[in-house]
Amino acid sequence: MDDNLKSRTAKGIAWGAIGSGGVQVLNLVFGLFLSRILTPSDYGIVGSLVIFSTLAGVFSESGGVLAIVNKRDATRDDYNALFWFSIAMSLTLYCILWLCAPLIAGFYRQPEMIKLSRFLFVGFVLSSTASAPAAYMFRNLMVKQRTKAQLTALTISGIVGVVTAICGLSYWSLAFQTVTYVGVNSLLLWRISRWRPQLSFKPGALRGMLSFSMKQLAVSVFNIVNTNIFAVLLGRFYGMRTTGFYTQGNKWTTMGYGTISGTINSVGQPVLREAADDGTRLLRVFRKLLRFTSFVSFPCMFGLALVSKELIVIAVTDKWLDSVPVMQILCAGAAFLPIGVLCGNLFNAMRHPDIYLWNTIGLGCVQLGSLVVTFRFGLETMLMAYSVINALWLIVWQRFVCRSIGLTLWEFVKDIAPFALISAIVMMVTYIATVSLTNLWISLIVKMTMAAALYSIIMWSLKAEVFRETLSYLRLRK
Repeated sequence: MDDNLKSRTAKGIAWGAIGSGGVQVLNLVFGLFLSRILTPSDYGIVGSLVIFSTLAGVFSESGGVLAIVNKRDATRDDYNALFWFSIAMSLTLYCILWLCAPLIAGFYRQPEMIKLSRFLFVGFVLSSTASAPAAYMFRNLMVKQRTKAQLTALTISGIVGVVTAICGLSYWSLAFQTVTYVGVNSLLLWRISRWRPQLSFKPGALRGMLSFSMKQLAVSVFNIVNTNIFAVLLGRFYGMRTTGFYTQGNKWTTMGYGTISGTINSVGQPVLREAADDGTRLLRVFRKLLRFTSFVSFPCMFGLALVSKELIVIAVTDKWLDSVPVMQILCAGAAFLPIGVLCGNLFNAMRHPDIYLWNTIGLGCVQLGSLVVTFRFGLETMLMAYSVINALWLIVWQRFVCRSIGLTLWEFVKDIAPFALISAIVMMVTYIATVSLTNLWISLIVKMTMAAALYSIIMWSLKAEVFRETLSYLRLRK
């Protein structure tokens, strides 16, 4: 990377890490209180509705944010078209889902979902009002400002969730927390961004984004279905209690995976877009980001699996112990997901969203097929198949990356495999060395300290470039 792009990327990654890490810390803190007050069934009821509100939110925005980010010259008309389109779509979808609420409650055999869903779905309507400001801030790498808004909204919504839970509102407290977060975050994005709408709408501006945005919409839909299908199936056939255990284990996994992916997403697409006109430079930038992603993702996610029992029992008590194997399996598979996210950023930056689209559709279809085959064997078997497919799908990503920028299979493996292998060995050695520890606090501290020390020592001994560059940047910032 040239010095200017490297500096901007480093700053973006730093603030992206602060934002993603801060989000997960706040979610953890407030989640500790809520998990001790609420039951698995409370989490299961709300978790079963997430797929509907998330899909509606995606349809409201319809890939317009990324379409604007990838335009060479985004005009006021583009932002204006996205703003009015998002609001119109969200209101239409809310009316449809409001009418469908009894059907959703009937599917899950939970009558209380009618009122709950109608309130929870207000969230995606509020989110749609901030689609254009969010696109403006994302395109202009305003990561710091977005981070501050997000952390403020999380703090306020977390307090609302805990207070309402203490007041005995059970699953409603999770709904209040969700809607409050979306509302406050949208309000802050409006206040911070410099963009303001006009009372005009030019269809031509919207048509200019449709080709790209529709493909992003399809990608998002398959990603959401792929991510949330477990909650739907479990809520319908296994009951809300099992769904609650899955939701809790998945929540902890998402904290780790979300931090890494959020960090990469905060800079990946804008940075790759800047280098997209120079093939040699683009390959160099992508490989550097690929090594950084692998350097962070594998030790973090494998390490999270290593300490899953200690974290869950200490944080939310042993009533959630059944979530431990769920978390362990999901963490192992989620270690590979940020690499797929980075590949998607590459294809979008090169204005080839169709590659990202068909890869995501293919992955989603394979995952759904595996669920059909393994459904009768229980939750853990389904999760194992899901995680293995996530890992193996990197081979598919590599083939398309090779065709796009010439990254060979050997280079791809060379940039990923050492970090994955070393992380796995470190966690295995740490587990064997600490298996006899019975005190959960001591076990947690020793495992984290030992794993971090071993990984750092090995990286230093091997003179890993990404490790030394990270240390240099941290020293410089200090």
